[in-house]
Amino acid sequence: MIEGAGSSTVERDRKAEHIRLALSRRMQFERNYLDDYRFEHSGLPELDLDDVDVGTSFLGRRLGAPILISCMTGGTGEAARINRNLAIGAERHGFAVGVGSQRKALEDPATADSFAVRPYAPNVPVLANLGAVQLNYGCGIEQCRQAVAMIAADALVLHLNPLQEAIQPEGQTRFAGLLDRMAEVARELEVPVVAKEIGCGLSAAVGRRLLSAGIRILDSAGLGGTSWARIEAARAGDDPLGELFANWGIPAPESIQALAALPGVTVIGSGGVRNGVDVAKAIALGADVVGLAFPFLGAAAESAEAVDAVCRRLVRELRICMFCVGARNLAELRRVALTRTADGGSR
Repeated sequence: MIEGAGSSTVERDRKAEHIRLALSRRMQFERNYLDDYRFEHSGLPELDLDDVDVGTSFLGRRLGAPILISCMTGGTGEAARINRNLAIGAERHGFAVGVGSQRKALEDPATADSFAVRPYAPNVPVLANLGAVQLNYGCGIEQCRQAVAMIAADALVLHLNPLQEAIQPEGQTRFAGLLDRMAEVARELEVPVVAKEIGCGLSAAVGRRLLSAGIRILDSAGLGGTSWARIEAARAGDDPLGELFANWGIPAPESIQALAALPGVTVIGSGGVRNGVDVAKAIALGADVVGLAFPFLGAAAESAEAVDAVCRRLVRELRICMFCVGARNLAELRRVALTRTADGGSR
């Protein structure tokens, strides 16, 4: 039994409120730190647009593009529809796809179907998801295995969110000793573990500690995207607290570069990625795969066709960007220099 479980209605309402608030532009960071970087245009790319290859591999499966539809939601009827639409788009375009925290489904198995993306995405990487801090509240290796089995996942994301938990009215804030428990999961679980921040970024120092714990896939989720400080403060009726911490964290480009410098790490670059040019920048900064959430959320709430349109546009934007810098494939894109044009800065 996960400590603190028991109120399915409260959890369901919280999930629904997260979706509603996350769709608000006010909850998105005003500044995209990826805009501080630019490519040098090549007027003579010496390749054909049709020859640009954006494919890659991730978690033992082939991707049509280096894109992960990041972990978002689950546990409600609306979340089930959103996850289904995301999975259909991911399968059609060869993107990886993650689900929101499955804690709700472990507490209330009746909600497990809202996370069931594998039937709609049989051939792409699927990522299960639990809050890392829940390892300090009664969640152990068996619950992690249940989360993976629930959706036939290729990996388990353990998300790190100390700021969100500190502001959230129902927050779980016992983070002491967490690294050892994460290491145990990484050692015993049958699929890889991914460590992911949710919007404040992972530093090089934290990356090294996670690497020492046997976790070799790191998701930067840096500053620049959805502000969970604002969302949880709005839920708590304390908007000033949310504004105070809205700029807290490591800008996404800095986090991506810091993690990419670590040996033997697969980097998922995320945090304010909004279009295909941002995807290209994240790859050039060192990411292996790039995660996006907000650009898909509104579309997924609408229809599978709307998600399909977002997927097609992202791939087209990425290919055009690569063509205009003379990068035939992702390996060549990683060798393309980016110029920093502004001082990002962060609190």
